[in-house]
Amino acid sequence: MDALVVKNVVGQVYNFVSKRFVYHSLFWLAFFFMFTILHMTETNHSLGFTVLIASITIVFYSSIVYFNTLYLIPNFLTQKKFARYCLLLLLAVFIVTSIKVFVLYFVYHGDTIFRERLVTDQGYFYLLTFMFAGSSTIFKIITDWVRHQRERQILETQTMQSELKFLRSQINPHFLFNTLNNLYALTLKKSDKAPEIVIKLSEMMRYMLYECNEKRVDLSKEVNYLKNYLDLERLRQGKNVEINFEVKGSVSDQRIAPLMFIPFIENSFKHGLNNHITKGFVNIKLDIEDNCVYMNIENSKPEKLPMKEHAFSGGIGLVNVRRRLNILYPDHYTLNIKDNPKTYVVNLKIELV
Repeated sequence: MDALVVKNVVGQVYNFVSKRFVYHSLFWLAFFFMFTILHMTETNHSLGFTVLIASITIVFYSSIVYFNTLYLIPNFLTQKKFARYCLLLLLAVFIVTSIKVFVLYFVYHGDTIFRERLVTDQGYFYLLTFMFAGSSTIFKIITDWVRHQRERQILETQTMQSELKFLRSQINPHFLFNTLNNLYALTLKKSDKAPEIVIKLSEMMRYMLYECNEKRVDLSKEVNYLKNYLDLERLRQGKNVEINFEVKGSVSDQRIAPLMFIPFIENSFKHGLNNHITKGFVNIKLDIEDNCVYMNIENSKPEKLPMKEHAFSGGIGLVNVRRRLNILYPDHYTLNIKDNPKTYVVNLKIELV
């Protein structure tokens, strides 16, 4: 509880300090105190006179800074009018510094030494003003870049989440309706296998409704979901189809994005066994090695597919799967698909990052 309170307080302080008015005020306040302390250690001027000098200095420095950041940079530098920007910045530095030197010369009316310094060291004052202006330009460029990167990251995150929700919404109903069709066919035949399908279906629906909303799920739950799906297919396909599912390696606490394998497995039935062949097979192997999962699927198919069933490799199913893989596992997966005359082979490797 204490840690949560501290975290909330730190967050509130950060949100307050990160406001532009606040951190600008803190900067000028720090500059004011630093200038006052340095000026008093180098001179014998009173505190009141030192505060006056510091105030005048801040007024002129802040004027060149905000004239640069609020007018020159937006209207010239960001518009890529570099020559005009540089000329106007130099002109502004010259005007502001000249006025500042004149005002300080008047304020130091009783101090001939400082008046002489103002005249002889004018180049130094011009350089300081230009350094403040140039620093404000660099600071503005850096802060704009950081803000742009943050906004882009937020937009990419929102887009990624929207895409994943859309892709997942496309996947879940498809499997649900497919299984319901299987159940409907068995109930028409008054098959004793219908209750078993209902149990398997309820487990699958529970997984899809309550687990698949997470970005990552336990690999063991994903494997169990595949087993349920294949059990349903065994009930539906009957004895003419050989379905093998083999898991090698240790399935422990690994985490994976939900429903990454099922589109390929469902496809092996849709475009293979269901296409007018009396006998066939689907062989599925999952090999878990450390933080890598290897999936191999090989299914039989007729030599010629109907046009409407042609090539999962070019259909929307694979497009969606590749998109999910690119979003969730960029540069951490490999996918190879072979469309042979009599078999269809999928090899997928995912690094569980």
